[in-house]
Amino acid sequence: MRKVYKVFLIILLFIFLSTLNPNSEDLVIKKKNNFFNIKNIIINNNNLINEKIINKKIKNIFNKNIFLIKKNDIKKPLKDINFLNKVEVKKQYPETIIVKIFETKPIGILYKDKSKYFVDNFSNLISFQEFNNSNFLPSIFGENAEKDFLNFFNELKKNKFMISEVESYYYFQVGRWDIKLKNSKIIKFPEINTTKAIKKSLKLLKREDFNKYNIIDLRVDGKIVVNQ
Repeated sequence: MRKVYKVFLIILLFIFLSTLNPNSEDLVIKKKNNFFNIKNIIINNNNLINEKIINKKIKNIFNKNIFLIKKNDIKKPLKDINFLNKVEVKKQYPETIIVKIFETKPIGILYKDKSKYFVDNFSNLISFQEFNNSNFLPSIFGENAEKDFLNFFNELKKNKFMISEVESYYYFQVGRWDIKLKNSKIIKFPEINTTKAIKKSLKLLKREDFNKYNIIDLRVDGKIVVNQ
């Protein structure tokens, strides 16, 4: 009886092994794994940075398991992109990554060593490339102007100077600035007491009797020199 039982078990085992399809089992496993693989990457909040550049930098995360991808796997490859300030990454299960871009802001075009660069609001120098509204940015001239420009720019903003009316900035090695307005008026600022001179210039620009002057020179403390 035992021999018959053993033979019966062997026959059943043989039938089971002969009908087992490893490929079909693998297919089931793959389908389960693919369910959480990354299929979509959504980029938002970008204006200056081309979406194609971002996708190219992080294309290797496609089809990878969303649970295994860390946020730094996405942030790190994007660090060297121009105008990028920071990135926020959100996982939207089961298969979508959302990348929110925060950009720096170009505030001027610097002319340096016969080349042009953007200066952004973090004082970064970025190789010039045309984009919408780039022609409306003011020009910046002067050796090593980029080292002090942001300080001067922020001082103007702090004192509510009409930044949008500035056509050009000129830096001088003694550490002072001239600005040319879009109406062709030139204001010469001193290397010291700059804040005081900015406030003075705002008052003078509002006076009707100063409309006829094209140059307002405030380089000497306590004196106003004008020229038509």
